[in-house]
Amino acid sequence: MSASYFVRYEITAQDLGAFLRHYRNQHVPLVAGWPGLQRLVLHTATEWNDQFPVNRGHAVLLAQLEFESPEALNAAFASPERAAARRDFQQFPAYEGLVTHQAMLSEEVWRKP
Repeated sequence: MSASYFVRYEITAQDLGAFLRHYRNQHVPLVAGWPGLQRLVLHTATEWNDQFPVNRGHAVLLAQLEFESPEALNAAFASPERAAARRDFQQFPAYEGLVTHQAMLSEEVWRKP
């Protein structure tokens, strides 16, 4: 079973475009160097309609980092490459709001054939 690390940005920014560009152009290359990282997916907010009442999230960005195992994820957390990414986190364009980090086991349970 693999492990995924999610970073959710429920934020507002004076210039959200600048924030997202910094993330993609500066931060992603640093994160891509983490040892053991197999895949990095960025999810950005889009407009959508649902006929059923649901609790809509407010994230503008969700980063999903995939590792072969929890052990590989924890090894990446102890790496100098992670430290470099954390330093860059302090250089993000100004924003306000909540940023959460969560590691989870990943199990693909269905995929269209």
